[in-house]
Amino acid sequence: MKKHQKHTALTKPSGGRYHRNELGFIGAPCGTIQSLCSEINKSLSKKYLLGYMDADHGDGDSTLDYNVAYTDKIKFHRIDFHDNHTEYSLRSKFESCDVLMVNANHFIAHKQFVIINSKKEESLYRKLDRLTNVRAIILDEGMNAPFDFIASHIDDIQKIPFVPIDDLNTISRIIEEEINANVPTLNGLLLHGGKSSRMGKDKGEIEYHGIPQVDYLFEILNSHCEKTYWSVSGRLDESSKENSIVDTFTGLGPFGGILSAFRYDPNCAYLSIPCDVPFIDESLIRNLIEHRDTSKVATCFHNKETDFPEPLITIWEPKAYSRLLYFLSLGYSCPRKVLINSDIKEIDPPHELSLFNANTPEESEFAVKKLAAIRPSEN
Repeated sequence: MKKHQKHTALTKPSGGRYHRNELGFIGAPCGTIQSLCSEINKSLSKKYLLGYMDADHGDGDSTLDYNVAYTDKIKFHRIDFHDNHTEYSLRSKFESCDVLMVNANHFIAHKQFVIINSKKEESLYRKLDRLTNVRAIILDEGMNAPFDFIASHIDDIQKIPFVPIDDLNTISRIIEEEINANVPTLNGLLLHGGKSSRMGKDKGEIEYHGIPQVDYLFEILNSHCEKTYWSVSGRLDESSKENSIVDTFTGLGPFGGILSAFRYDPNCAYLSIPCDVPFIDESLIRNLIEHRDTSKVATCFHNKETDFPEPLITIWEPKAYSRLLYFLSLGYSCPRKVLINSDIKEIDPPHELSLFNANTPEESEFAVKKLAAIRPSEN
């Protein structure tokens, strides 16, 4: 008898409890862990956003008179909470980080950096069950080898790097390798779900480059992305396309198409392009990918005509998923509004007509004539 599935089976984000890429430091006094993580942050903060998670050894008394308090500390911002956090609420607070460093004496982490410290031998022995995915052995002062119980507990320990705690360059390099190894795969998302009511016919079928525009754009995306998907609204003639992602957030236009892609696979980034931009070419897409900043919510072009970010020719990182859902909960379904109010990277388009939209027959005719004029002669 088939087991009853009570809830919809959804693809979940990969990684740990609190972050997609969480690194736990365990085996040393908390002060040592705090100092080490602080030095790592100084070493890597110019290139990456690092988060830190710890517990306070204080007596638990609080001077906070409110359930939630926001303080502008002039040089930084601080929010204090009285509510009981769970792994789900904490995960959302670290979403913007490239990596989360965790004091794993207090919290279980997905990956571990084990510090060998003579004062914490007994404590570390009690926490052996937390060592499930060790990425490095850090030898504290006076230590030149791990404890015997560590060597017997970790399979293939000889393949794991051993680093002195004062070798900050090597420790930082290992963490940078962890960050780079977890850069989300980039997939293409061709937005083809509109009704083309102003054009009077399917904009994706117009031949600006000798073949239907959707086929032209699909080929460009496919040559630069790991995999390319058609984002479609659900019409029968569209849904049968191979590699199609049918809108599961319906009635929201491109916003719903992007959200539906993240629902399909929340662990990759999506380079979205609409089918109504005639001057998109390979150099434009290559330019966007070359400037991709995975630390940001998105990488996009700055539209000089509107003086706003261009929302649909955009690389959306996985961290954009929760951001888009948050704006939807506020009653907004405008991807441009999400970009304006998020931490993004904007670049200038390579030429004046790069972002030109053809939504009417007149605009389409202009694009056809302009492309014919600038296209090299075949003779």
